[in-house]
Amino acid sequence: MQYPIAIEWGDETTATGIVFPDIPGAATAGDTIEQAYEAAVEVAHIQLEELAASGEPIPTPGDIARHRQNPEFAGWGWGIIDIDVTPYLGKTEKVNVTLPGLVIRQIDEYVSLHGVKSRSAFIASAALEKLHHQ
Repeated sequence: MQYPIAIEWGDETTATGIVFPDIPGAATAGDTIEQAYEAAVEVAHIQLEELAASGEPIPTPGDIARHRQNPEFAGWGWGIIDIDVTPYLGKTEKVNVTLPGLVIRQIDEYVSLHGVKSRSAFIASAALEKLHHQ
C-alpha cells in the first residue's frame, strides 16, 4: 500500500524527519533524506508488526490533501512510501476467483511493470483500497 509521509526537512545541524500520519508511532529521522527514507521503511514495518501482534487492524493510507490540512505538518514536504502490508494481514487463504481474460491480462501486465509481488498481492491491495474508500 502506498502510505503518505510527511517530511520535515533538515539542515546542517538538524536531521530530516519522516512521519507516517496513518501509522501510529511511525516516525523517524536521518542525517540525509536517503537515511531517513530507509529508517522510515523499517519503522513502518516495526509498527505494523506490533499492531498485527496486538490484534489491531492495519491502517489504510489516508489522503495527502487531508493530511496537509493538519497544522501539525504546516510547512512540511510530502511523499509516498510503498509498504507491503500482506505479512500483517493474517494467514493467507486460497480462494477460487473467476475474472474475464482481459482483466487478468491487464492485472498481469500491471504486476510485471510495477514490481508487484504477485497477481494475488495486486488483487488483495485493490480490494483493501476499495474497502477503505467506502
